[in-house]
Amino acid sequence: MSNSRFIPGQRWVSNTESDAGLGIVVEAGNRRVTVSFPAIGEQRTYAADNAPLSRVLYNVGDRIRSADGDLLDVLEVREEGGYITYLGRDQSGNEQCLEELELDSFVQFSKPQDRLFAGQIDKLSRFELRQQTLAHNHRHQQSPALGLLGARVQLLPHQLYIGHEVANRHAPRVLLADEVGLGKTIEAGLIIHQQLVSGRASRVLVVVPDSLVHQWLVEMLRRFNLMFTILDEERCQALTGECDGDEDGAVDDQINPFESAQLVLCNLSFLTNSEQRLQQAADASWDLMVVDEAHHLQWSEQQASPEYQCIETLAKAVTGLLLLTATPEQLGIESHFARLRLLDPDRYYDLQKFCDEESDYQRVSELVEQLTASDSAEKLRQSSLLKRELDHYLGNQADDLLAALNTDSEDDKQHVMDELVHSLLDRHGTGRVLFRNTRDGVAGFPERRLNPYKLAVPTEYLNRLDGADLEQRLKPEQLLGEGWLAHDPRVKWLADWLADNRDQKVLVICAQASTAEQLEGHLNVRCGVRSALFHEGMSLVQRDRAAAYFADEDESAQALICSEIGSEGRNFQFARHLVMFDLPLNPDLLEQRIGRLDRIGQRHCVQIHVPFYDNSPQFTLLRWYHDGLNAFERVCPVASAVHTQFGDQLRACLLAEKTDVDSLVANARVATDAALYEFQQGRDRLLEISSCHPQKAEQVVEQLVEAESPRQLEAYMEQVFDQYGVEHNHHSLDALVLEPGDHMAVERFPGLLDDGMTVTFNRHKALSREEMHFLSWEHPMVAGAMEMILGSDFGNTALCTLKLPPLKPGTLLLETTFTLHCSAPKALQVQRYLPVSSLRVVVDSNGRDLSGVLTPDHLQRLGKKVAIATAQELVRQVRPQINELIEQAQTLAGKQQGGLVESALEKMQRLQKRELQRLQALAEANPNIRQEEIEHIRDTSEQLAGYLEAAELRLDSLRVVVTV
Repeated sequence: MSNSRFIPGQRWVSNTESDAGLGIVVEAGNRRVTVSFPAIGEQRTYAADNAPLSRVLYNVGDRIRSADGDLLDVLEVREEGGYITYLGRDQSGNEQCLEELELDSFVQFSKPQDRLFAGQIDKLSRFELRQQTLAHNHRHQQSPALGLLGARVQLLPHQLYIGHEVANRHAPRVLLADEVGLGKTIEAGLIIHQQLVSGRASRVLVVVPDSLVHQWLVEMLRRFNLMFTILDEERCQALTGECDGDEDGAVDDQINPFESAQLVLCNLSFLTNSEQRLQQAADASWDLMVVDEAHHLQWSEQQASPEYQCIETLAKAVTGLLLLTATPEQLGIESHFARLRLLDPDRYYDLQKFCDEESDYQRVSELVEQLTASDSAEKLRQSSLLKRELDHYLGNQADDLLAALNTDSEDDKQHVMDELVHSLLDRHGTGRVLFRNTRDGVAGFPERRLNPYKLAVPTEYLNRLDGADLEQRLKPEQLLGEGWLAHDPRVKWLADWLADNRDQKVLVICAQASTAEQLEGHLNVRCGVRSALFHEGMSLVQRDRAAAYFADEDESAQALICSEIGSEGRNFQFARHLVMFDLPLNPDLLEQRIGRLDRIGQRHCVQIHVPFYDNSPQFTLLRWYHDGLNAFERVCPVASAVHTQFGDQLRACLLAEKTDVDSLVANARVATDAALYEFQQGRDRLLEISSCHPQKAEQVVEQLVEAESPRQLEAYMEQVFDQYGVEHNHHSLDALVLEPGDHMAVERFPGLLDDGMTVTFNRHKALSREEMHFLSWEHPMVAGAMEMILGSDFGNTALCTLKLPPLKPGTLLLETTFTLHCSAPKALQVQRYLPVSSLRVVVDSNGRDLSGVLTPDHLQRLGKKVAIATAQELVRQVRPQINELIEQAQTLAGKQQGGLVESALEKMQRLQKRELQRLQALAEANPNIRQEEIEHIRDTSEQLAGYLEAAELRLDSLRVVVTV
């Protein structure tokens, strides 16, 4: 290897990606170099002055391979104009010239025997750490929980089920519509993370409302260690040279700012306000796009809003699409259809046809209910009608499953019933593209309790009530005028309550920003309350700081005073007290306010505090919500419908045009109960069951718990820290303090902050201690350390002595480790089919295979280190014998290669065939199965077969053993 300037056509190798093979420089300029790696089908762009690349230069005597597979023994090396040409002799004895561009791209470097003979002999601890890394990496790559381990989230079955189910699809296009508080953002994050870790995606675009940009940025980083780049107009202009102050004023029309990062986050208005930015976003190749608050996208058969048209343009350009939206029933059938046509316009092209299909799903839902009843097996035996219906929906599969009911085992019967239900769920309904979990089906939500506070009506308010409009009546500060803070009893009540409950965190929501601003200033300055302000007039950074000040455990704000915007998107479940300084007229806003605290993860009863004037419009509205809708102490999914029905009467009562409030409230209660009953009867249970299969969900949780093994990870990482010189000290149980050491083995350790960091390996501790970094097998620090070890020559040579009575002193042994190397695109996940992580072969000077006799444990316990000078001299003396042992080990390993490849092929074909047959069967009944998914399985099966058949054993490491 040698260093040289970059010229297109040259061959270079990556120092950090050992599996990338031989790269080709395709472009060099503007202080950047782009290298294509044909072996993995990917390109990399580096800064030219610090690119982790080494120039490929073979020497005389080396054997090289052409792209056509021909072998040449190098006789002469010529270099002209920065390009290298090799003159060599082929296997037939003919001399040939081979330009470097024609070299095989699948070759690998850093042979351990070359390092050994050069005297580069590693410590035993390094060698053993490399073996551990190989084993850990293989175990992780084959884990069913791959991609789900690294998230700092609770292990909630419904979230993990959706993450696992959706993320394992090719280019998933789904609607996540869980009820408020069930964690749609976390589900989306799990899918994004798993797609990135598995290689199914590398470029992701997230589009959110303006108010949620920084919350998404923080959530993706804090929970998933995903660093998104925020794109706005200012940054785009800076990237393209459009901003004022550019040195030469030139604008580069060839630069697409959306191609400047792999993970991009932007707000929706940024795209709708600029056709140029929208087109640039559509032109950038995305593997996955996520759209939050998709229910705000307005569409009808007559016209679509600019926001809807914007997302529709992008949806046609991206392969994978996640839409996060409110509960479909609350939006109406047309709005629901509008989201689905974004996912698959070919499938959902006609609203009336969709409505007709929805009605047919009702019977399937009823069948599912019958099959989940306790006496379902007996009913199936007795009811010929039920059997005929199952035949209609499931065909021959129903006959096979029904025949299996003739067993005496109750467990077997239950298994058959479960299979019938799952088959119905798979083949019918929108469950494959729509996931919606409800609070009724998910445990873990807190109770909600209303605490009303009756206050005397101020005279100033009564004097100005006549002629006041509805908004003024419900927001007394507007009638009380500039000095309202001194006259409004709600202010004094709030100050007194906060003083009496100084150890409690309180979220205070007002309808208007001006009210919040004045109230917070009064509480902070006049009453000495530690408070923070949060409203739409503040910048996003200011809002984030206020939220962080409120969330901090030490020296934090007791109260966060916010406008209505505080009820959108932000989660404050660490607090349990919510003060509604006023009440919204819209019941959806009321639920959004409560939903900031009433979420999974809330460990206390949510206390809702409502101060109100006695016998005022506020009191009427309080009674309407509490006695009429019961909307404070439970989620009321029919509240909007009831409000629409009685809205005019409610307004009349609030304006004192109608005084029969008791009758209004009583009628509303009757209507609410009736609507709830109808809602329960019309619930799409088919969808709810398909959104979370309890048994499968629990299985995913169990797989994740088994795979994360925190104790094993902690022990492994402490060894890594020791080897690389990272300072690590005990902080507390399951936690360490990490700092860069004075003599680290690398300039920068992956993921380690310059000023140090506190880490924990315990999930529960990570969830309660936000300031700690959660280390898992998928954390960038851990993954980066493993890549650093396996992608380099770290620990791939060693020498030790061994006292073993059966062997004569002076006996030479060689322990070799081979890996089944297969250069394939990451998205194919070829590692999950390989039967072993490595193949270990131990041979002695007589050519005997001692692999089964001399185990790794033997060598780890009994092997003794040798001084480096002594080891180097010993290797020089026995180099010919070591070469012979290497050849013998390669021969022994080679005999096993065919079986390993055959086993990998058999496993791949079995799993791929099973999934292909499943999807083909489902596609016959369920049009939600895209033909693209079926073709993808066929294509990947062919590609996998080709890559696996080309797999070859590579000597990864070796250890010379001398008996004493």
